[in-house]
Amino acid sequence: MDVNDVSRRVSEGLEVELLVSPRSSRSGIEGIDPWRKRLIIRVKAPPLDGRANKEVEGVLEECTGFKSRVTAGQTSRQKTVTVYGDADTACQKIQALL
Repeated sequence: MDVNDVSRRVSEGLEVELLVSPRSSRSGIEGIDPWRKRLIIRVKAPPLDGRANKEVEGVLEECTGFKSRVTAGQTSRQKTVTVYGDADTACQKIQALL
């Protein structure tokens, strides 16, 4: 299973389906959940006042080099994030971290 299984190309760039684990000991991309077909991201921030969402966006921005925003699931562990930029480049950079 790779990034293409948990993402889709849109006009703005790449939409990635995520499963977020807040209050983790470290932040970063953990892998792919094959049952939910979501990319697992761990963040140190608690899920309060949007802090975990901001950290999720920061982790993806650091990994891909492109701006990203949570577009669905703001109050859920299951989120959709749009990475704005070249979808193929973003996909390759995320895949390299798995």
